[in-house]
Amino acid sequence: MHASSPFVLDSSPLKAIGLTLIGLGLLGLLVAGVGYQALSPVISGGGGILAVSIGSILYILPARLELPVAAQNNGAWQQSATARGAVGWVIGIVLTGFYILLYWFPDTLHGLVKAVEPLSQLLRNRPADQWFLYGTFYTLAVLLMGVHALLKYRNNPYQLIKTTSVMFFQLGFAFLLPGLLLFLNEPEFYFSYFWPLKYDYLFPSTVGYLVESGGGLGVFMIFWGAVLSFLATPVLTYFYGKRWYCSWVCGCGGLAETAGDPYRHLSDKSRNAWRWEVAIIYPIFGFIIITTILLWLNSWSEGKLFGDLSGGFSRTYGFFIGAMFSGVIGVGFYPILGNRVWCRFGCPMAAYLGLLQKYFSRFRITTNGAQCISCGNCSTYCEMGIDVRWYAQQGKPIIRASCVGCGICAQVCPRGVLKLENGPQEGRYAGSALIRSEDIRIL
Repeated sequence: MHASSPFVLDSSPLKAIGLTLIGLGLLGLLVAGVGYQALSPVISGGGGILAVSIGSILYILPARLELPVAAQNNGAWQQSATARGAVGWVIGIVLTGFYILLYWFPDTLHGLVKAVEPLSQLLRNRPADQWFLYGTFYTLAVLLMGVHALLKYRNNPYQLIKTTSVMFFQLGFAFLLPGLLLFLNEPEFYFSYFWPLKYDYLFPSTVGYLVESGGGLGVFMIFWGAVLSFLATPVLTYFYGKRWYCSWVCGCGGLAETAGDPYRHLSDKSRNAWRWEVAIIYPIFGFIIITTILLWLNSWSEGKLFGDLSGGFSRTYGFFIGAMFSGVIGVGFYPILGNRVWCRFGCPMAAYLGLLQKYFSRFRITTNGAQCISCGNCSTYCEMGIDVRWYAQQGKPIIRASCVGCGICAQVCPRGVLKLENGPQEGRYAGSALIRSEDIRIL
C-alpha cells in the first residue's frame, strides 16, 4: 500500500470480500437467467444484483483510495481489461451479446426480467419488461462507477460536480421520474432526453400520443421538449459549450463518464478517425432532420404525399442508428474502441451541439504552450480522440466541435497547461500564445 494513502487499513480483505460478492452476484444472475424455473429469479437475480452492487462498492473504495491522485491511471495500458487484452474482449463480447438479446431476443431475458419484478411493481405499479431491466442495469452502472469516478478524481471540484450531476440526472430524471409517471398513469417521459437524440419525441405519432393520453401534462411534455431542443440548447451551449449536456446531463454521456471511464484512452486519435467522424455524424444528424420533416409533411397530407416512405425512414433510423449504433456498438464496444464511440461518431445531438459550440459558443480550453512538456497525457486520455497536445504545444485554444468539455485533459496535465473557461467570443480563434498569469491554473 502506498505510504501517502489516506486509507489506513490493509485493503486486501475488503477487496477479497468485494470480489467474492461480485462473483456470487454474477452466479445469481446466471441462475436467474437460465434456471428461473428451478429457483425463484427474485431470490437469485434480485440477490445477485444486490451482491454485485455491495461487492462493487467494497472493491472500488479501497482500490481507489489506496492510490494517490497522480497514480490513478497507472497500468491502464498494461491491464488486460483496459488494454484490449483477453479480458477486455470478453467484456466487450458479453456487453454486445446482452444488447443483441435485449433488442431482438428479449424472451431469452425472461428470468432476469422477473428478477426486477418487485422493483417495477413498487416504482411503476406494473409488470417489468426488458426495458425496465435495462434501465435498472444502466442506472446501477452509472451509480456504482460514478462512485469510482468520484474517488478517482477526488482532488478536482469540477470532476466531482460533473460526476454527481450525471448520477443525479440518470437516477432522478431517467429512472425514478419516468417510473413515477407510469405509477400515476401518465405517459412515460424522459425529461433529460429530447430531439434530436430522443428523435421520436417530435414525431407526429409521439406528439399525438402525448396529447391524447397525457392531457395538459402531455402538452407540457411536448412544450418542454421543443423548448429544450430549439431554445435552451442554443442558449446553454453559447455560455457553457456542449459540456452542459454531453458531460453533465445526458445518460449516454453519463455512462461514458462513469462506466466507460477506464476505457477513455482507447479512443482513436488518428486523423483518419477524425475524417470518419465528420463523414458519419453529420449525415446522421441530417438524416433525422429529413425524417422528422417527412413525417410531419406526411401527417399533414394524411399519408397522400409520401405514403410509407417517411415511416420507412423512421424504421431505418431506429434499427441502424437507434439500436445497432447507439446500443450494440456504442456501449458494447467500450473495451475495444473507447467510451465515446456513439457520442463521437453517431449521436445527432452531439453533432447539433458541436456546430453550436464551434461557431457560436463562449466555451474553449485555453492552453499555456510555454509550460507544455509534451508528455502527451492530455491526448492519451481525450475520450473524443482530439490531439490536445498539438494545441498545447502551440499555445492555441482548443475549439473543437467534438469536445465534450469533460475536463480530463486538464486533470491529467502535470503542469497546469490547460484550462476550461467561458469567455467573450472576440479572439476565440486568435490563439492564446500570450497568457495572462491569472489564466494559468494548476488543477
